[in-house]
Amino acid sequence: MRITRFLLTLGLVAVTSLAATAENKKLLLVTHSGGFMHDSIGVAEDVLKEIGPKNGYDVTCWRFTGDPDAKVKYKPKKDGPEVTTTALEKYSADYRARTGKTVEKENCGRINKETLKNFHAVLFFTTGNPTTKEELNDLIEWTRAGGAFAGTHCGSDTLYNLTAYGELLGAYFKTHPPITTVKVKIEDPKHPAAAGFTNGQSYKDEIYIFRDEPYSRSKLHIIFSCEDGSFKPNANQSRKDNDYALAWCREEGKGKVFYTAFGHMKEVWKDEGFQKHLFGGLNWATGQLPGDATPSAKIK
Repeated sequence: MRITRFLLTLGLVAVTSLAATAENKKLLLVTHSGGFMHDSIGVAEDVLKEIGPKNGYDVTCWRFTGDPDAKVKYKPKKDGPEVTTTALEKYSADYRARTGKTVEKENCGRINKETLKNFHAVLFFTTGNPTTKEELNDLIEWTRAGGAFAGTHCGSDTLYNLTAYGELLGAYFKTHPPITTVKVKIEDPKHPAAAGFTNGQSYKDEIYIFRDEPYSRSKLHIIFSCEDGSFKPNANQSRKDNDYALAWCREEGKGKVFYTAFGHMKEVWKDEGFQKHLFGGLNWATGQLPGDATPSAKIK
């Protein structure tokens, strides 16, 4: 009997230990859209909440990161009268028009040193200004201390007024042509974020072109880009160096940063290949999978 109890105890300890080591990471998805509001942000939230736990992440979604009670004036109809309401009520109306969902107080949060303690990773699918200068400083310090910061698509169309954000993410959005199909050039096939894609694979989405600064291969490890000749923006949009990166990573102190330009279309978020790519990047950023972060310009 004592042997049986001893074995049962060992079994319980083993199960408890396994549960502890297999505990999911905490991921914060931020979709605050102070500029253009993508209709795919609601789909992104649904997808990540559904598949996040299966991929090792419990997902919290903040749709609005401003002051929900701030008073704002706007015209619900172009030719109608101006009304005064709260920032949350106005944002919720815009969000409902784009996604079919509303924004309640429980969908709101502020990014600061106290709230960031609750998360292992933060993913921006944002536009406009989802943080204040002080909140951005907290986000940067959290990353430098070992946090995992990631952005997808319009995460680069964010916080133009705070250049420290562009340096953290690695680039700012400049422009894009209409939705098109490009061929993916895998530059680091060993990186976890290369999962889900094959070299030369055709992929359809809204392809971003980035500003000359701060984007630089001397600062970023490019995971994949557009295959030469497969992406043909017009003369006013094209980069002089014809460098059209699609995904990259970098280190920030003890922390890591990952970005993917994909994510405009709803279909992309539902695509298993993109999902593998995204979680591969997150797993690298949270230190669960190894991967190179050497700036591409320094690789011989």
